[in-house]
Amino acid sequence: MKPDETPMFDPSLLKEVDWSQNTAIFSPAISPTHPGEGLVLRPLCTADLNKGLRPHSVLTDDFKGVDHLVLTVESFEHMKKSGDYYVTVVEDVTLGQIVATATLIIEHKFIHSCAKRGRVEDVVVSDECRGKQLGKLLLSTLTLLSKKLNCYKITLECLPQNVGFYKKFDYTVSEENYMCRRFLK
Repeated sequence: MKPDETPMFDPSLLKEVDWSQNTAIFSPAISPTHPGEGLVLRPLCTADLNKGLRPHSVLTDDFKGVDHLVLTVESFEHMKKSGDYYVTVVEDVTLGQIVATATLIIEHKFIHSCAKRGRVEDVVVSDECRGKQLGKLLLSTLTLLSKKLNCYKITLECLPQNVGFYKKFDYTVSEENYMCRRFLK
């Protein structure tokens, strides 16, 4: 399959979030429909592979000999088919480059009456676009999207020094401990 402009999820979902429920302050004002001059907030598509977005595997030696484009397109198709991944990007259309990205993953639970839990991951803003509020925009948008998708809660993991940032979005420090076990370095 060749990279194309087919979005990972329905773009109208981003336009339909209830921005009036946003808790973060933006100065100057930006929103999912107006992210800034020359910028567009939208779902990821495979054509973005040619716009500066690269999988982490390209940065490691763990996948030597693997066709990264095939691996990434296959992963994209898997994520799209599941319907539970909302990889959202900000594109600088004047440069034709992806300058920010974040992911909302929906987890289906057997508890809470088979409710859904949202999880935000991989919030990244390019060095050139830091200070343009794009991380705030992505986090606010995905938080509101999780509410629109009827999640009973949304979580994220962050370093202790970033807690203050996330509190601006009404996230609170959980009493639960986060633990992990890594299999790849």
